Amino acid sequence: MRTISWNQRSAQSWQDWCSLQNRRQFVGRAAQGLGSIALASMLQEASLGKQQQAADVSAERGVLGDGHFPARAKRVIWLFMAGAPSQIDTFDYKPDMDRWFDQDLPKSVRKGQRLTTMTASQPRFPIAPSMFKFHQHGQCGRWVSELFPNIGSMSDDLAFVHSMWTEAINHDPAITYIQTGSQIPGKPSVGAWLSYGLGSMNRSLPDFVVLNCAPRGQALYSRLWGSGFLPSKHAGVAFRAQGDPVLFLSNPDGVDRDIRRLMLDRVQAMNQRIHDELGDPETQTRIAQFEMAFRMQASVPELTDMADEPEHVVSLYGREARTPGTFGYNCLMARRMMERGVRFVQVFHRDWDHHGTLPDKIRSQASEADQPAWALVQDLKRRGMLDDTLVIWGGEFGRTIYSQGTLKHNNYGRDHHPKCFTYWLAGGGLREGMSYGKTDEFSYNIAENPVHIRDLHATILHQLGIDHTRFTVKHRGLDERLTGVQVANVVRDLIV
Repeated sequence: MRTISWNQRSAQSWQDWCSLQNRRQFVGRAAQGLGSIALASMLQEASLGKQQQAADVSAERGVLGDGHFPARAKRVIWLFMAGAPSQIDTFDYKPDMDRWFDQDLPKSVRKGQRLTTMTASQPRFPIAPSMFKFHQHGQCGRWVSELFPNIGSMSDDLAFVHSMWTEAINHDPAITYIQTGSQIPGKPSVGAWLSYGLGSMNRSLPDFVVLNCAPRGQALYSRLWGSGFLPSKHAGVAFRAQGDPVLFLSNPDGVDRDIRRLMLDRVQAMNQRIHDELGDPETQTRIAQFEMAFRMQASVPELTDMADEPEHVVSLYGREARTPGTFGYNCLMARRMMERGVRFVQVFHRDWDHHGTLPDKIRSQASEADQPAWALVQDLKRRGMLDDTLVIWGGEFGRTIYSQGTLKHNNYGRDHHPKCFTYWLAGGGLREGMSYGKTDEFSYNIAENPVHIRDLHATILHQLGIDHTRFTVKHRGLDERLTGVQVANVVRDLIV
């Protein structure tokens, strides 16, 4: 029997792999059949789209260049309160509910709306007014819960939207929806759309960074900051709280930067050979990602080294601002990223899902979130960056005015409620000290100016110079866009 050497086997395997049917070979052979004309027509657009995506991946600028019109904002920080904070206990003041204590929410208010399985079988729906005091703040006179004294103190800098709503009633589809514009997993996230459309402002850092706070509460998934059907280079890069901020950032023992550069050049040459042979645009994406990783080995340590931050600035963000993984640290890190040209930063603060013992839990959450969020806005403002940085605060839906379970010793909880919840926004060309939208006296239905999450997405894109109706990507024969095929409107009353 003939013996084949390892090198011969490797060479043969490489030739066999290269001879696999690629798209061009497939189309060429299919063209000999009866369906050649139809098939060629169907695949031509997809092939051109892939070639365009490959060109886009290699470019520093996004596919939209500078956008459709002059932008008011260059950057976005989204402080996402995962789990859904109660609007009734935070920013949607309902003093008249005190007289409704422990009375059933009227059926005329519920209107047969969908309920979760956690409360649908409850014999009663006892109204639980907020036990927290509200105070007026600023020249605008905004009513804010005592849970957020710092955020309340900057009410004149904020735009409150009390009439947000969504169709999703459970956490996973709701978070997926507000992150990607669809309840069905697999679509690009907001940050990925912006990276794809507008490109990079710093070649040494990602366009889109995700900062997760200490892991508690419900799980979060990487698809929430994924790129979906866009090139994978546009996915968010999640920084870690322990060890290297990004996996494999440090060189292995015995490997210096020159050796890493040489090794990377060899790998890139092989990747380029694969691309020349098969024409897969994801190979170009891989090349770009390897190059970004190499540049990040120098830029990320400088970014995360807070030795250059004055103590009076760090103290603004709270006692834990130098502790990785805390909300204070992540808010300060978000500001540092904005200074260095990162396009989109998303900070996930978890464990706002308060079905029981809400008073104790929401106090703890608010005490973590209040000062750092205030510090971030004030820090950006002092540096002259707030005008072109859009800051967003909110969760995936709201909470019910009625208690989940019985009211006992003020130890109530609240179930999911998608029909109304509150967001606040700052900077980025939005109005200051304003309140938009209104809920009914029970904070259960929207009374004025509903704002769907699609409208929020459309407004974010607009402030960055993008017309959401014209920002589409051909995928599986459809013109996909962040705001979907249903009606979405820019909330122009929020814009200066």
